[in-house]
Amino acid sequence: MKLWLAAVGRARGGPARDLFDDYAGRLTSPFTLREVEVKKRLSSDELKRQEADLLLAAVPAGAIIVALDERGRALDSPAFAQKIGQWRDSGVADLAFLIGGADGHGEAVRRRADFLMAFGPMTWPHMLVRGMLTEQLYRAQQILAGHPYHRV
Repeated sequence: MKLWLAAVGRARGGPARDLFDDYAGRLTSPFTLREVEVKKRLSSDELKRQEADLLLAAVPAGAIIVALDERGRALDSPAFAQKIGQWRDSGVADLAFLIGGADGHGEAVRRRADFLMAFGPMTWPHMLVRGMLTEQLYRAQQILAGHPYHRV
């Protein structure tokens, strides 16, 4: 199964990027990062609409879409691993995670998403979320492999 991350904004160097790169490098599944951005000054609603279009265009058409959204469902690490394992075992070819911009996701992303996921009710810096997500993907990989990386 190929993993995709489509995110609004361009990552710069620094600790958040280093965290992302470290865990992305540990993944055994093919992993692709697609960064998108709208450079025009737009109203919040129009900006979210355009970002949603760019995010959805950045991942394969038939992918399972997981949108990271503060209103989504929070999972513990074993449940996240189980969900990924179920998708993998059912033959899903592409699993895509979408991180929206500062104003959140547009409705097109929410409608298209197969799952809305949250890292809790707090708002996190979007560049840090990339690192948190890749660490959880690595942790899920290790849980599914029976590796002792994850301890309860």
